[in-house]
Amino acid sequence: MHGRTNLTAIRLMDACEHLLCESEVLEELTARKIAVEAHATPSAIVYHFGSQEALIAAVAERVYRRLNAERLSLLRKAIDRRAPEPADLDEVIAALVGPSIRWSLDPSSSYPVLSHFTSMAKAHREGGPHYRKIIDNVEHHLAFIPPLKRIAPWLDEVDIGWRLNSALGIRSQVTRSRSRTEILTNHSMNLDDPEFVIARMIEVIAPMFRRPI
Repeated sequence: MHGRTNLTAIRLMDACEHLLCESEVLEELTARKIAVEAHATPSAIVYHFGSQEALIAAVAERVYRRLNAERLSLLRKAIDRRAPEPADLDEVIAALVGPSIRWSLDPSSSYPVLSHFTSMAKAHREGGPHYRKIIDNVEHHLAFIPPLKRIAPWLDEVDIGWRLNSALGIRSQVTRSRSRTEILTNHSMNLDDPEFVIARMIEVIAPMFRRPI
């Protein structure tokens, strides 16, 4: 972003976020639409962000921070609830996957921003700073390793990291491949109920962190 954040830049980000949430496909979003909603000019996007692509990335990063703040807040509550004993495994898993599931099923959330950003990142396989900054940021995921290590001390951090990444893969499949999930479950699960989906996901993920019999 050019210089320090100012009101015009914030208006551009707010407009871009709103329009991304309203757009079925990324191609519907144009610099002109963003500028009109932000009461700015298309050139303001270039001035403050360098490009429309960089603006979208900045908006996605802002939304992602909100999602991760919710995730870490739930993790902290799970840890505090059982302190000084290890946190409850189901609560920790719910903190990890729950916000994404709830956001993806809430039409008022900004989850479409993240979906559009993921599509944009996939279209640019060569990567780049706009994408790597967000995609490679796993600090919020790393925060789950210590409490999971306390819950499952027989696993080392590599094993926990592997299982954590696998859990995130399960979450991603459910949030991004709904039609596949519906087909594989014979359309018999209520995928519109976030708490039901989270509970079923915990059933699958939790055994990865339990001591083998």
